[in-house]
Amino acid sequence: MPDNTQYQRGRARLKQMLGDLGDQAVENIARISPDMANYVVEFIFGDIQSRPGLDLKTRELVAVIAIATRGGAEPQLRAHLHGALNVGWSQQEIIELMIELAVYAGFPAALNGLYAARDVFAEHAATSTR
Repeated sequence: MPDNTQYQRGRARLKQMLGDLGDQAVENIARISPDMANYVVEFIFGDIQSRPGLDLKTRELVAVIAIATRGGAEPQLRAHLHGALNVGWSQQEIIELMIELAVYAGFPAALNGLYAARDVFAEHAATSTR
């Protein structure tokens, strides 16, 4: 594990946005490719997600929209839906977002987003009652 400012900043931002799920994701990636795990932490979270100019709620909104409209990246969508809840989005706001996506990205993307959100809401409720 690198010991540099960029990496440490990335780990802190990852934890802030995605919580334990982020740590687990990086550990899973590192089992396959430690280099890729470092790129995720250093570049995505240490550089891009740590830039000034957008708050964390906006950053997670962008991530959820982009991943939901892309399709085929449901694990990442679920992680960022958890992140959206972690940084202050409400369940109702996320549902409204998926309804809005139906207009611009189509019903399949919006419905897949809703199904992912349903699962995340249940997981979030289960972990907050422990």
